[in-house]
Amino acid sequence: MADFFSFFLQLGGLGEGDFDASNPLMYVYIISLATIPFFMLYGQRMQGKVVLGEISKSLVKLKGMRDTARLDTIEYVKTTLPQSPDPAAKIDKFLEYFTIMPVDIDPTGLVRKVEHVVRTKDERMRQEVRKICPGVSDYEASKIENILEAASALNMIYKVVRHFYLMGKRTTSVYVLVQLQMVMPLLLEEAEALKKAIGTFQKGQPIGDGIGPMVVGKMMLGKEKKYAAKETVYSESEYKGRKLYLLKAEGPAGTVGRPGEAIQRLAGDLAIKFDAVIMIDAALKLEGERTGDVAEGIGAAIGGIGVEKYQIEEVATQYNIPVYAVIVKQSVLDAITVMRKEIADSFDRVTDTVHAVIEDKTVEGQSVLIIGVGNTMGVAQ
Repeated sequence: MADFFSFFLQLGGLGEGDFDASNPLMYVYIISLATIPFFMLYGQRMQGKVVLGEISKSLVKLKGMRDTARLDTIEYVKTTLPQSPDPAAKIDKFLEYFTIMPVDIDPTGLVRKVEHVVRTKDERMRQEVRKICPGVSDYEASKIENILEAASALNMIYKVVRHFYLMGKRTTSVYVLVQLQMVMPLLLEEAEALKKAIGTFQKGQPIGDGIGPMVVGKMMLGKEKKYAAKETVYSESEYKGRKLYLLKAEGPAGTVGRPGEAIQRLAGDLAIKFDAVIMIDAALKLEGERTGDVAEGIGAAIGGIGVEKYQIEEVATQYNIPVYAVIVKQSVLDAITVMRKEIADSFDRVTDTVHAVIEDKTVEGQSVLIIGVGNTMGVAQ
């Protein structure tokens, strides 16, 4: 440490007295000073080149994943309908399909507008799938829909990253490039999850997001199933003197159903009085939390664009129904890929938590609506 400080003391004294060409520290001092204007003039450009190189490598990975997803989708459709013409052109057209959200300058009635746009998009998607794969079963069509959605999302991630990469390269704006570099690990993680999800959907395996429908589906075994809304079924049961209404998307097709419309019909048209609503869903875990942990809370536990959540909250507010939530924590990768053992092992804990909420928040003679929220790929009832 003494040698370290003596070095700087000597360096600081170089400016005093005559120039000593025999002192090697003099040249170190001069070179050090000369590099300051160099880095002031060219440092940002050098940083931009380094960042461009890193983003370029990530962009190549994204392009590879996008192309692989596209080819896997085409091959799967060919395998499903070997006698049909080459679906590549139709699938490429589908991957470029987009949705424009309604104007939100005036928020009055915005949710109804969003619902209309989303429902139209869903119906158009089903029509396109039927054109690509005429004659397939509803179950097989739902698998292809999920595969196309994952491939389309991968294509969009790649195009957006490429856009900012080329814009940053053209304008030499290091600020654009650095922001892209900071979010790139998250984008790669999401893209990797979407790539793996395609293989899961091809096999029709349950995904992590299906834990809610799986719990409710088991409760519905042996019970009569009735339609509450499109692709959404419910059954009636009983638990310790409480009347239970069990609601989930109709499996084993890969759909999330329409729980918002279903609760509107049950509480409104059918005039069923609910004393409590319990929602079971997967939830994004924070870093450091364990996959498969179960937590209990308050509120409508449902993702998506917000239409279903709005409908459920409207009914709960109108009829003064408390809404309780039971969630299973997992990452984005866990949610859209084949269900991990840690998530499957949480099944009994979720069921016990739901029963505990029923016993604690209601009394005998009351009615409870239990909603299993999530994608029902591979999950029957």
